[in-house]
Order: sequence, then C-alpha cells, then structure tokens
Amino acid sequence: MASRSRAHRREQVRRAELLVGCAGWSIPAANRTAFGDGGSHLQRYAAVFRAAEINSSFHRPHRAETYARWAASVPEGFRFSVKLPGTITHERRLVGAVALLEEFLAQVAGLGPTLGCLLVQLPPSLAHEAAAAGRFLKALRARHDGAVALEPRHPSWFLRAATTQLLRHRVARVAADPARVPAAAEPGGDPRVVYIRLHGSPRMYWSGYDRLALQALAGHLRDAAARAEQVWCVFDNTASGAATSDALALQTLLAAMPADPPPRPVTRATATRTTATRATAARTTATRATATRATATRATATRATAARGTATRDTAARVRKTRARSRAK
Repeated sequence: MASRSRAHRREQVRRAELLVGCAGWSIPAANRTAFGDGGSHLQRYAAVFRAAEINSSFHRPHRAETYARWAASVPEGFRFSVKLPGTITHERRLVGAVALLEEFLAQVAGLGPTLGCLLVQLPPSLAHEAAAAGRFLKALRARHDGAVALEPRHPSWFLRAATTQLLRHRVARVAADPARVPAAAEPGGDPRVVYIRLHGSPRMYWSGYDRLALQALAGHLRDAAARAEQVWCVFDNTASGAATSDALALQTLLAAMPADPPPRPVTRATATRTTATRATAARTTATRATATRATATRATATRATAARGTATRDTAARVRKTRARSRAK
C-alpha cells in the first residue's frame, strides 16, 4: 500500500502543470532580447512562458474567433486563464447572470484545450452570501467542468462557510499579494488548483519583487506542484513592466532548483544497520520492562512492610488499653 502511495505521488509530481506568466502578453522594451524576433507579441511571449492571463475580457467581450486565433498562436502545452466579465462579477454581483455567463463561455470555447482556468475576481464590497454564491457556482459548474479560481476581496469569503462552499463546487481560492486579510495570502478552496496573483507590493501594479521574495516563491511553487494538479503564478504588476522581469527571473530560479532526490537504495549494509537498530531497540525495551518489574516488586515489598508495621503498632496499642482497664478495676 505504501509503495502504491509513493508511486502515485511521483506520478502526481510528473503530471502537475506549473504555469508561470503575466497578465497579458505585452513585451516591455527592456525585455525584448529575451523573446527573440519575428512573429506576433503573443507568439514571441508563448515561446518563453507557458501561461498568460487574459484580463481584457473583464472590460469587453471577445469573439470566439479571436480566442481561436490566440489559441492557434501558441505551442502545445500553453494555457490561458480568462477573467470573467465585470458585468457578471461587479454589475450583477453574481445574481441573475446566467445568460451573461453562457455568452462568455461560448466565446472562450474558441480557446479549445488552451483554456486552462477561469478567473472570477470579485469586488471588495461583495460579501459572501451563501444562497447567491451557491446559485452562481452551481450554474457555472453545470456549464463548465474545468479549473476555476475565485479571487474574493471581502473578509467574509475567508471564513469557514465560504471555504466549504468553494470546496463543494471545486473552486480554488486565489492567493493574492498584497493580501487584504492574512488568509488571502494563502491558496484555499479546491486543493487541486493553486492560483497565485502577484499585483506588486508595496505599490500595487507598479512594484517589482526582489530576489529573496522570488526565491521564496519558487520554493513555494515547487511544494505546491507536489500536491496540486495545476499551479498558476501570474504577475499582474504590469504598469511599470515589472511583471515580465519578475516572471523571467522566477523561471530562471525554478529551472536552477535541483530535482527531487531519488529514494536511497536499500543496500546490504543499510539492511544490516536497520536490523542492528531494531535489535538495540528490542534490548532497550526488554531492559526497561525488567526495570519496571523490579521497581514494582520493590514497591510491593515496601507496602507490605509498611502494612506489617502498622498492624504491630495497632496490636501494641490494644494491649496497652487492656492493661490500663485492668489496673482501673
């Protein structure tokens, strides 16, 4: 059983998609040499990164043909995440939005297998309301079976009731930086999908991340890839062009990280040491048991001696009382 569990874990690590990219696929002038020449911006971008987040869908719809053209521009294994329209999340606030949802899903179907995840970003003022959220998530799941990541920004979405609801509908909760509440810094919901959005800190959309922060992030992503099926890391600090530089630096750090060490082979010497260790443990246990029995025997003897002493004192007291009564008579 244990060997099957280890084999499953190794297979899960092999299957996990670790997807690093940016919000959009613009190429800042400072990073042009990293992307080569020729082709569209998307084609050059997709030759370097494995993922991109489409945010423009939040502001305006795109035709299915546009999505299909984007899908045809990227290599196999590339994935897009697409943000739901603001008409659904911010105007309708998830209520009465089924027709809008169906229209959006028909459009993004043009991405085909390159559609990796739907991103649902909620306004900061939208609190978790179980009935409304449940109806929306049920409608979404009835029409879309792929990965979904939700980025809530109201504190109520980080309480147990909301987390339970996300788990029920197989929806991941985004880990965001900067985090509006401490729990927002960690992924939640469906554990099969980890989605990290880095907006820039301390200045949102502008600030870049230093090397120490990116090193810590690389380790976190590797750990997440050992547990999840799909791991996203999207840099949204695009206003100053820092997103592209950060994503490139993170990919370099991930590529330099050593692979998981293979399990140590069980040699004859190892087996001998293991047997000796077990024998030593057995002898230690036997010694402790003997010492325990000896301690118990001594304690019993001590209690018996004490009891005899008490009985002797009681007898002497009774004799003295009898003699006293005789003299009184």
